[in-house]
Amino acid sequence: MKSKLTAVALAAIVVAGSAAGAIPASAAPAKAEPTRCHTADLKAGFATGDDARPEMEQTEKQTQAYIWFTNQSKRTCTLSGFAGVDMIGAQETDGTWSLVRSSTKPEKMILEPGDTVDFSITLLPVAKSTPRKEKFVPATFLVTPPNETKHFTLKWPFGGQILKQDGATHPATYLNPVGR
Repeated sequence: MKSKLTAVALAAIVVAGSAAGAIPASAAPAKAEPTRCHTADLKAGFATGDDARPEMEQTEKQTQAYIWFTNQSKRTCTLSGFAGVDMIGAQETDGTWSLVRSSTKPEKMILEPGDTVDFSITLLPVAKSTPRKEKFVPATFLVTPPNETKHFTLKWPFGGQILKQDGATHPATYLNPVGR
């Protein structure tokens, strides 16, 4: 019986000895997860390079415009989800069109200071000859980062007009999530 206790006691000492030198995961200093980016942390604009310009002069297919966010803060932050985008039209009949979201699943984007991420807006251009009531002529975009309430005001730099479907259930003009 004495030998069993000794073996058990020895096993307890070996286990306790190895555990005493290890730092439990809960006691290790945790690196703080970055918090979400706020409007004040960001700059925004339209991507205007030749490869990023929407093809507004064609009317055969959908095209994309890209809006970027750059982290101008001194901290790492995250963006996840869809920006809010309201288009304000140039024609008196246009009004404001709040763009619907695609079915694409958002991913969490981590932005270090100075990093940029964009998202696309899919558009369906129409000809200038399209009747006024059937087209929307973009002038200004109010762009709100995901989960924020303050927006950026961006002037539409590309010209053209879009098939007006602001009341449609599945319009051909819609947003994709940040990072897509």
